[in-house]
Amino acid sequence: MSDLAADPATPTATTRALLAEVDRLVPQLVLWRRDLHANPEIARTETRTTAFLTDTLRAHDIAVTDLPHTGLVAEVGAPDPQHRVALRADLDALPVPDRSELPYASTVPGICHACGHDVHTAVVLGAALALKAIEPALIERGLAVRFLFQPAEEVMPGGAHDLVDAGAMQGVDRVLAVHCDPSIDVGTVGLADGPITAACDAIDVTLTGPGGHTSRPHLTADLTFALAKLLTDLPAALSRRLDPRAGVALVWGQVDAGNAANVIPATGHALGTLRILDVEEWRRLDGLVERLAQEIAAPYQVSARVQHIRGVPPVVNDPSAVALLRRACSAALGDDAAVPTRQSLGGEDFAWLLESCSGAMARLGTRTPGGHTYELHQGDLVIDEAAIAAGARMLAVAALLSS
Repeated sequence: MSDLAADPATPTATTRALLAEVDRLVPQLVLWRRDLHANPEIARTETRTTAFLTDTLRAHDIAVTDLPHTGLVAEVGAPDPQHRVALRADLDALPVPDRSELPYASTVPGICHACGHDVHTAVVLGAALALKAIEPALIERGLAVRFLFQPAEEVMPGGAHDLVDAGAMQGVDRVLAVHCDPSIDVGTVGLADGPITAACDAIDVTLTGPGGHTSRPHLTADLTFALAKLLTDLPAALSRRLDPRAGVALVWGQVDAGNAANVIPATGHALGTLRILDVEEWRRLDGLVERLAQEIAAPYQVSARVQHIRGVPPVVNDPSAVALLRRACSAALGDDAAVPTRQSLGGEDFAWLLESCSGAMARLGTRTPGGHTYELHQGDLVIDEAAIAAGARMLAVAALLSS
């Protein structure tokens, strides 16, 4: 049954009670988020974060199931539900130095929450505690809400596979999540039907040759020149072998070769990401990157070994789940809170959870109105902490309205 009155912007008593509970929790959620921000942990090492969540949830009488390594699953509501919705948060930080100069900046050298996962964690934790406070209403509706605190979103393969392998998606009808977006104002939420992110793979190329002296490139294999050609020609070749409407982008993030000006090295290495907007073009990539890299390297008499690590397909938002989030925005944040957003070339392993059921990811505004627009994955990222209340209110109401 729906918990909204005839006017979707007019919450009923249960929704008002839920929102009041979120608001009561917000000061503590902000403090918890600051603690998480100061103590970040990279993928598959999130032991402190997992222990904190376990202790906090159990202190509020919420049952917890550990995942095999890090991360956990919790649930409130009906023990034998007619409907079950899941809310997902990711826990890991990035190997990026914190340059924010905030009082609660990272205390771990070279690691910080540069993607906002600490905010995602606080948002879902707040929704969990608030929904626990109105658990009798969930039971009456035959509704269970599962909370997925996922490790390792920032690596490939990601922690979404851990959730699926552990059975965390069994019995889930719909899964919802938020992702920080510093390009939109706090208090607003970006929503879109259909694809909202891109497929993203990792490309790892190693070139090998005999090496030699730079005075005699004709008597050996000029590996550095071959590597330079591969860096430019491989993205160009892919753009001619795949549908240009698919938005293919191969971008290199790390390149290494040699250690002396007069020595042709015997090995060279490049790491990058391959992003594609269209899932069908992504699925038909099989072996193409490897073949093209070898063809580019062959004229220079060096060999190319390619590791094409398949990462994630695009996140494709189900229209009915987006409609639910839009209603929740109206009830929790106001009629104008939901704003349009466009598909990005960012990757998100939330896409694998959508292989199990329908769902949607929303973009949570984190920019102070009139303030600076930050970039994700940068150490100077600063998030307006009012986003924690906005995200927790919206996800909690969306869960309630899922019955």
